[in-house]
Amino acid sequence: MQDIAFPDLTEDQKLNPKIRAKVINEFSPLIKYIASRIAIRLPPHIDLNDLINAGVIGLIDAIEKFDASKQIKFKTYAEFRIRGAILDELRSMDWVPRSVRQKARKVEDAYARLEYALGRPASDEEVAHEMEIDIDSFHKLLSETASVSLLSLDDLGENDADMSKKNLLEYILQDEKDWPSHKIRFAEIRDMVSSAIQSLPEKERMVISLYYYDELTMKEIGQVLKFTESRVSQIHTKAILRLRSKMQKLFKDIRG
Repeated sequence: MQDIAFPDLTEDQKLNPKIRAKVINEFSPLIKYIASRIAIRLPPHIDLNDLINAGVIGLIDAIEKFDASKQIKFKTYAEFRIRGAILDELRSMDWVPRSVRQKARKVEDAYARLEYALGRPASDEEVAHEMEIDIDSFHKLLSETASVSLLSLDDLGENDADMSKKNLLEYILQDEKDWPSHKIRFAEIRDMVSSAIQSLPEKERMVISLYYYDELTMKEIGQVLKFTESRVSQIHTKAILRLRSKMQKLFKDIRG
């Protein structure tokens, strides 16, 4: 899919209904792809069309806010906005019960405590012992919190004081007028995420790579790794909760 030539458009042209319709039409396959990929892991009562409509709103927002002087390809910027709008729509539905989010936070905190103390990734048995539950209960807990991991890479969690949320895009796009600082921040975040992923156990690192970089489904990853789809989902959830425990601290440092 080719990038739209936004560098030559004036502000008036960007708001032109005909131009907007052309952009939406050209990017509609991308919107549907992103929405469908997210929907795969959602409960059946979530309507795919609602996610697609949210993605269209995200694209329109991208059209209006895109600034070619920042030297970002429009497709890259649009993907951020489309995915962000879809995830915002999911958050507004509040489809993940608060009790489930609390369970995920407990697992995440257990990983953080153990891995800080051990200086290495904690095993399932060690985390289960830390949480004072048996291994079967821990695996069940991972299955129960799998839905939380869908938002976890974008949502850095609720602030305990005011329940506000932050996401990766917000940090990347801070200080939009100060482009040199933006580039430095983006590079720092990219390096931190890369380092955090490299620190994961091998199986979790492979699942993250196959899911986010090769864009395979959980079922396809299971076929590659000879695991059941539910096992892949558990590995993915563990990887995301580990990453959250690492990234939470790093982003707190960025916030100062």
